[in-house]
Amino acid sequence: MMRVELLNVPVDSLTMEQCVERVAELIKAGGPRRVITLNPEILYRAVQFDHTLLELINRADLVTADGEGIVWAGRVAGLPFPERVTGIDLMLRLVERAAAKGWSIYLLGSAPGVAEEAAANLIRRYPGLQVAGTRHGYFKPDEEAGLAQAIKQAAPQLLFVALGAPAQEKWIDRHIEHLGSMVAIGVGGSMDVISGRVVRAPLWMRKLKIEWLGRLLKEPSRWRRMLVLPKFAWLVLKTYRFSRK
Repeated sequence: MMRVELLNVPVDSLTMEQCVERVAELIKAGGPRRVITLNPEILYRAVQFDHTLLELINRADLVTADGEGIVWAGRVAGLPFPERVTGIDLMLRLVERAAAKGWSIYLLGSAPGVAEEAAANLIRRYPGLQVAGTRHGYFKPDEEAGLAQAIKQAAPQLLFVALGAPAQEKWIDRHIEHLGSMVAIGVGGSMDVISGRVVRAPLWMRKLKIEWLGRLLKEPSRWRRMLVLPKFAWLVLKTYRFSRK
């Protein structure tokens, strides 16, 4: 596995297909495993002020380059990534593999009803898929232990958590060691899209690498989150380009 360090944070320089194979290896090896789809917002937060987040990224078994900003940063740093590996695309590829291999999945997160609708759509799309369980993300802190126990009893091979970043990564980090043998991955708003409640940016936008703009146009409230992007870009340029000069 090709692992590089971007701003002193480990990221796996792998194609989508290689990431799917890596997850298959983790499932076969057994044990509690973590996958993080790393975007500029998470990376900037981890490096600049959230050391808990930084530590859990360091503990991850697989860290993908999710976000065109990460791919760009890799080029600037002289660490080119072969392609962008987004949470939703990786999730869909893994679900496809799960249906073929007989792995079961568990969907946790999003608003009430979303996980169930996403599961129903995935079963239609990938016949034979086994869904071990679903649960919305509107639970209270004192319900976490019971929820973790329910997931452990369901015993999925793949746990997809959609609580938003970095809450989903921290939830996984708190509980993964007690959930048994499974691979857990944070997938952000993926279930909203898969359920049909949110429409993903069209393919032409994705090919032009401006999917972020499509999401901003559909969800104007995201503009506050976008403010981190110029800060991230400046940090990358300062670290890898201006420092050399």
